[in-house]
Amino acid sequence: MALNIDINDISETAFLTLQCHAIDAQSATPILNDRSSVNTLNVLKDYFSESKSALHKKLFQNKVRPSLVTYTVLRARKYDRYITKFMEKYPDAAIVNIGCGLDHRFERVNNGSISFFDLDLPDIMNIKKQLFQEQANYNQISQSVFDLDWIEKIEAEHVMLVAEGVFMYCDERDVKRLFMALQEKLNNPEIVFEVFSAKWLTGWRKKLMDFKLKKELKLGAGTSFKFGIPDSDAIVHWSPGFRLVDDWSYLDSDELNTGLMRFFSRNDALRKVQWTVHYALNKIE
Repeated sequence: MALNIDINDISETAFLTLQCHAIDAQSATPILNDRSSVNTLNVLKDYFSESKSALHKKLFQNKVRPSLVTYTVLRARKYDRYITKFMEKYPDAAIVNIGCGLDHRFERVNNGSISFFDLDLPDIMNIKKQLFQEQANYNQISQSVFDLDWIEKIEAEHVMLVAEGVFMYCDERDVKRLFMALQEKLNNPEIVFEVFSAKWLTGWRKKLMDFKLKKELKLGAGTSFKFGIPDSDAIVHWSPGFRLVDDWSYLDSDELNTGLMRFFSRNDALRKVQWTVHYALNKIE
């Protein structure tokens, strides 16, 4: 299958996530077990094999650290579980997958009655449209999440939004503007999203993180973390209606909660370098 691919540095992280899902699915003890990711990756391998990109060559050769695979699939499984729990209360909810990349989340969580929206930048959605077919309850939105007119397409009474590995690449003012618009235009939505520690955005920590992104993971020059928070409850201060529901770190997972990892999971400085928060964006009465 010949694909038309023209993609920017940040969007290329979608390839790495897909590869992690595929490696897990082919392992002896899969965590996420997303078998469809293997098929999608195989379609992309012809493109990877001819690319001069260091990341693409790394992906083609399956050179991804096992710890990164574990982190990525544990995160994806947790986000699926957030959605599933929300759907148990609201079976006809709308689910918005922000920065969806080439993930098969709709296939994994579809209950037949939700309205599901994959949203990402045009370059990545151009690829996804070639690989994933829209359905009656599955919709693709090709634009920046910060071009706020997409919110008008979400008509359900109950809405959950999820964003894996998205907002740390963005400016805080844009994220705040988005959240304010979600609060204003939707009916008390809930949002689950990954956050990054503000402590790691300056000094030697920033240099170390940039090294990991560009040298170790082979991501492009434009890939850098910009937005971080000091703790899980920091965003409640953006609006009186914002409420922290819970937070989660991959160190909390049962698969990792043994020995030394159990110690790490009890240490907030280690647990909260890159983690997930779950917020309710309630209207202000």
